[in-house]
Amino acid sequence: MKTKFLLISIVTLLTINLFSQWQTDVRLTNNSAGSHTSNNNTWCIATNGNIVHIVWSDVRENNYEIYYKRSTDAGLTWDADIRLTNNSGDSWYPAIAISGSNVYVGWYDNRDGNDEIYFKRSTDVGVSWTTDTRLTNNTAYSYYPSVAVYGSYVYVVWQDLRDGNWEIYFKLSSDGGITWGAETSLTNNFADSLFPSIAVSGSFVYVVWHDERDGNMEIYFKRSTDGGLDWETETRISNYPVQSGVPSIAVSGSFVHVVWLDERDFNWEVYYKYSTDCGINWSTDTRLTNNPDASYNPSITVSNGFVHVAWQDYRDGNLEIYYKSSTDAGINWGTDTRLTNNTSTSNLPSIAVSGSLVNVLWSDDRNGNFEIYYKRNPTGNIGLQITSTEIPHKFSLSQNYPNPFNPTTNFEFSIPQAEFVNLTIYDAMGRVVETLHNGELKSGIYKADWNASNFPSGVYFYRLSAGSFNDTKKMILIR
Repeated sequence: MKTKFLLISIVTLLTINLFSQWQTDVRLTNNSAGSHTSNNNTWCIATNGNIVHIVWSDVRENNYEIYYKRSTDAGLTWDADIRLTNNSGDSWYPAIAISGSNVYVGWYDNRDGNDEIYFKRSTDVGVSWTTDTRLTNNTAYSYYPSVAVYGSYVYVVWQDLRDGNWEIYFKLSSDGGITWGAETSLTNNFADSLFPSIAVSGSFVYVVWHDERDGNMEIYFKRSTDGGLDWETETRISNYPVQSGVPSIAVSGSFVHVVWLDERDFNWEVYYKYSTDCGINWSTDTRLTNNPDASYNPSITVSNGFVHVAWQDYRDGNLEIYYKSSTDAGINWGTDTRLTNNTSTSNLPSIAVSGSLVNVLWSDDRNGNFEIYYKRNPTGNIGLQITSTEIPHKFSLSQNYPNPFNPTTNFEFSIPQAEFVNLTIYDAMGRVVETLHNGELKSGIYKADWNASNFPSGVYFYRLSAGSFNDTKKMILIR
């Protein structure tokens, strides 16, 4: 009996270990010119269910143009490249955001004789695209847009030189990018404000950037609580007499997460901090990397209490892509994972999650010129543990425990055969608040954990769909 129990335990541990693995690199472009992702203040990859969308800038037409492609099966296969821009100027540094079947892309473009911010959208999951929309119109440079979306609201921030020094500007559309409001200057000081990154949750809009007003680069934060109509004063969230720059921001409920590159350790390292109250108060800084070589350009995303960060790192003698994650909303962090392993340069990663799938995109010159590469972890964002490899007789979904709960709960479900499984949390209005898993699972008995730290008190429902089996149960969060 002890031997049988030991064998089951070993198999279970091995299964859990294999359950969260990164798959091989996938080369997504193949041409003799350079293909590049954008800086880490924005994202070149966005996901919704099994659909993965990517954008990049590409010089195959003898000038830089914006390209797009997608996967409809969670990154396993990819459609052909779609060229989004076509003009005699250069189009650079695209940013992407999605809401349902709507896909939004912003970039900067010098077709007008100076760099301006442009935008376009697709309303059919990337199949067809509208014409380009010019969002800025001045004689100075407008660079590095970052795009966020919530429902029909689309938000764009960028850095702009119209005031004689770089300032952060903002613009919003309330109708899915059809019409746009006036530009708003978010900063106004004598120094440069650069590389803005934007995130949104409901009516809360958050922007971070780095700012040189203090004599060195520091990270600043600003928020709007009414969908971008009014803005509070900015807050300095880094404070060290060295350079802190190029931040990336992510939000889930009331939790706001920021990463940036920092020189306080005499070389560039990745630092992180979080707020649990929508940016009012902030944690102390957490150093995420610790090696004698430079780590920089971190990209961040968050889902279901999991925080994921990818960055480029020089510890191996050349730039490689590294990754780490937190499963408890940024309190504790796992070890660094090296995602690339070649003698070339791998840089400018961009990260996104959907359900259990973690996706990383980057630029890589292993082929003699820069190409776009992609890597996936199908279970890297999963709040599941396989508790038994014994094959159950039927599908089942148990009641969560504890119930009521605050802020974590768990429940078990059984899968008698390999099946595509969707496990989703809904609020009392029937709106999706978290997707815990959306992909294939092998037969077994699983335990699902849900961390509701980011959500208000109330009634929630969790639903398991696997093949023809569907079951929904109710749970109550009391804060």
